[in-house]
Order: sequence, then structure tokens, then C-alpha cells
Amino acid sequence: MKTLVAALLLAGVMLAAVGAPVLAQEQQEQMSAAQKKELFRRGAKLWPLYCNTCHKARPGGEKASYEWDQIIMHMRTLGNLPAQDSQALVEYLKAGK
Repeated sequence: MKTLVAALLLAGVMLAAVGAPVLAQEQQEQMSAAQKKELFRRGAKLWPLYCNTCHKARPGGEKASYEWDQIIMHMRTLGNLPAQDSQALVEYLKAGK
């Protein structure tokens, strides 16, 4: 019984991890241009606070859009980023050139 519960929990976590980038992409497509601009500005302010402490500055265009979704999801757990901050950082990094 414990094995079944553990397997179901693991399956739920895996499905959530796979579905999260898709949901994030759908949410970004529904945002207005003004909302995207505001997220970009917040992300630009947050990048030095969260990312620059461990990483060198790199152009956002260095990675594909889907790669930034995966990277931020991973770093969100490591850095304990709030959801709103991680969304702003994704917008900033995806728009980077």
C-alpha cells in the first residue's frame, strides 16, 4: 500500500513538472503588452538580487524560450523564488538580447 501511494505521489509530481512550462507559456500569451513590459522591468530589477549573486551576466538570447522556463523552474526550487518573481525573471530573460 505504501508503495502504491508513493508511486501515485511521484506520478503527480512528474505530471506537474511537465505541465508547468505549458501553463506558464499559455499565461504569457494572454498577457497584454503593458503587463509584459512591467514584468520585464521587474525582472531586470530582480536579476541582480537573485541570479547575479551566483551567475555571471549572460545575454538572455543565449537560451531558447523553453530552456528559460526549465531553468527558472529549477532555480525557483533552489533559490526559493516566489512565483511572481520567477515569472518576472522569465519575462526578462526571454526578452534579453
